[in-house]
Amino acid sequence: MKVVELRYSNTNTWLIRSGEGSILFDTGWAGTFQAFLAAMGEQKLAVQDIDLILISHFHPDHCGIAQEIAALGPKIVVADVQRDYIHFPDRIFAAEKKFRHVPIEDEGIVLLPLAESREFLKRHGFAGQLLHTPGHSDDSISLCLDGGSIFVGDLNPLYELEAHKGTQIEESWKKLLALKPHSIYYGHAATAHPGKNTAVPERDADLDRLVESIMRLIDKGSPLDRIARKTGAERAFVENVARMYLTHRDIGVQGILDRIELRGIHAKDA
Repeated sequence: MKVVELRYSNTNTWLIRSGEGSILFDTGWAGTFQAFLAAMGEQKLAVQDIDLILISHFHPDHCGIAQEIAALGPKIVVADVQRDYIHFPDRIFAAEKKFRHVPIEDEGIVLLPLAESREFLKRHGFAGQLLHTPGHSDDSISLCLDGGSIFVGDLNPLYELEAHKGTQIEESWKKLLALKPHSIYYGHAATAHPGKNTAVPERDADLDRLVESIMRLIDKGSPLDRIARKTGAERAFVENVARMYLTHRDIGVQGILDRIELRGIHAKDA
């Protein structure tokens, strides 16, 4: 099995290839389709090389271009626990109007009962299963391959587990850790290898304070341009923080920094 990271958006997108099939796990925000095609080209791959598209959860940064990709051949697979959430992002994209968004076409999806996921994956060349792993969202699923690789989307990183004792997040991690994974592929954090790199990522105190200030001003309803002037941050940085904060209200500063992939970079240089 080979895991290829496609670098083209703020969401980690994984192309998982076996000798018999390939799975694209998550896609980026609407408006990233051309960047996705370029990333595939850099890997000398065509969209037609993808068999299945799995979405960890139906938040806009994970499924924004799924239908555009599916229009070229790959099948979108939706777990039964996700069925009622497929069109959750549509109203967000409709309100934003900044990017062209193509909603997922219900008649083209493959609806998969989780109980049948192992047999389904086997038919496509993968030994593993899909698990329901709520916590970040009720529709979150994880792809768990028997070789020890798991793909968890936005489930809070393992290094934050102590802060989520007694929650759905802990229960989901218990299910996943029982499989003894050796590689954890996140939607926004760096890939983890339990037992090897379990330390909390290094923090930039100045950047943390800046993000906290932006979050407070967002809560007060301040316009983004005013936030940029008041904090001295670049407008694009403020926009990224706002987008992640408003679509992931259950996370803190470190989670936002994971998502916009700017830890260690001063916002004025972003």
